[in-house]
Amino acid sequence: MIYFQSIIKTTGIAVALTCALLLSSCKKSTDLQPKNALPSTETFNTAQNVELAVIGIYGVAQADIFNGDQIINDEIRGEDMVPNGFNPNIYLNSAITTDSYVSSAWSKLYKVINQANTFIDGVHAALSKGILTPSAAASYEGEARFLRALAHHELVINFARPFMDNGGANPGVPYRTISVNTPDGLNAALLIGRGTVKDDYTQLLADLDYAEANLKDNKTHPISRASKGAAIALKTRIKLHMGDWQGVITEATKLGTSVNSSPYNSPIGSYQLTTTPEGPFLNNSGNTESIFSIENNNISNSGVNNALPALFGYTDGNGRGEYITSPNLYNAAFWVSSDSRRNTLQIQNTSDPSSKFVFNNKYRDLANLTDWTPIIRYAEVLLNAAEAYSRISSADPHALNLLNAVRNRAVAASDQYTSTSFTTATALTQAILNERRIEFAGEGLRWPDIHRLSKDQSFSTGAIPAKISYTDVKSDGSNYDIVNRPVSPTRVAAIPYTDHRFIWPIPQSETTTNLLLAKEQNPGY
Repeated sequence: MIYFQSIIKTTGIAVALTCALLLSSCKKSTDLQPKNALPSTETFNTAQNVELAVIGIYGVAQADIFNGDQIINDEIRGEDMVPNGFNPNIYLNSAITTDSYVSSAWSKLYKVINQANTFIDGVHAALSKGILTPSAAASYEGEARFLRALAHHELVINFARPFMDNGGANPGVPYRTISVNTPDGLNAALLIGRGTVKDDYTQLLADLDYAEANLKDNKTHPISRASKGAAIALKTRIKLHMGDWQGVITEATKLGTSVNSSPYNSPIGSYQLTTTPEGPFLNNSGNTESIFSIENNNISNSGVNNALPALFGYTDGNGRGEYITSPNLYNAAFWVSSDSRRNTLQIQNTSDPSSKFVFNNKYRDLANLTDWTPIIRYAEVLLNAAEAYSRISSADPHALNLLNAVRNRAVAASDQYTSTSFTTATALTQAILNERRIEFAGEGLRWPDIHRLSKDQSFSTGAIPAKISYTDVKSDGSNYDIVNRPVSPTRVAAIPYTDHRFIWPIPQSETTTNLLLAKEQNPGY
């Protein structure tokens, strides 16, 4: 592969100054075969090259951050997955400004953002030359804005306080909408301060509103490319983080959640739940439930050091087994014994009596690492809407019906919820939150939920919960016991919301040369 690339570290913004829109990891979304980068004079001179360039953004997102690293970070910042030694500072809440995982997350997310911004500039240039029609240019820009919003939101939830703390008045992250590939662009980026969390969410929604307005259902690449449905689905997540319950409902209604009984079918994108919870993972590259996923194949994936099948994969199946399911989730009272997800989407080592741990079983191609990484599924849209309805009125039947649509495909009839299952106004909402922990285990949604709920008066986890130490998980598998449901000790101390470690520091690699952000470092670091 040809790399027309020079990485500069000036001002701490690790920017790829390329002649080819950072296309060193450019791939076809159908087969992800690497393609040579293109000189800047050619990149936006044909419609075919513009198509190649947009695929480059997905390539950077796939190769650098969304394919494994960020999913893992968002899992082990919570308590439901336990590392055997990988990412110790992240799990133990002891990250400092020089932590390599924190620095990598910051730089790689901004690399995706810069790729998107550079592409948008190129699309505008192609439009002005008549290479693209206004409709095609707006659609391409919509894809880039979707990815820009996705990356910025990950930055906000890791480096800033939640929106529901003081209405988003706390410092946010720099929301960069300019490309940083020239000295002028670099100087302009250095003038962009953190602003507020509310500012970030305003720009997130502006990007997603634009994407929704200008994208269509992608018939050729319905899951691996941004679409109108993906933009709407991501907005339901964003508005959930804002505590905008009616806003969640408004967006989710566009995707078919307003009917009051299952099955739910989206008029946009034709999304619907698969028959079983296993469906999105049995056929992860083409199913009715996945809305947006990161594509992989046996040639282009994150490799054994980063790919989810390798790191989550159970060792009996020749996975690395670096992360195990916490026994306290596996044994949780809210996870009923009849739930099929414990047997199909979790898997226990049996051949080695000294390592009978339980592992996440969503990513199954341990040999070739071809599993696509789910970013947002229709099940999340339904549970986002369910929570929003329950927050407005616990008596609204929509909340229970949406919850049951997701849950009932996994549990026995005797364990299914009815309107008499909940005796308090908050019990239904708590059941929805519990369901999220089961349904999305291993998909990177645990930390986002902990983050957004940390200031919630009824449902806060108390900030970062106490966690199990890997050394307390018994190798004979006796911690995993849904008959007696033992509670394993949590020797990794909880981190209260007031502790500076609740959010990550801006990396030293950034603050050393970015004087503005050096002055805006998160307190305590």
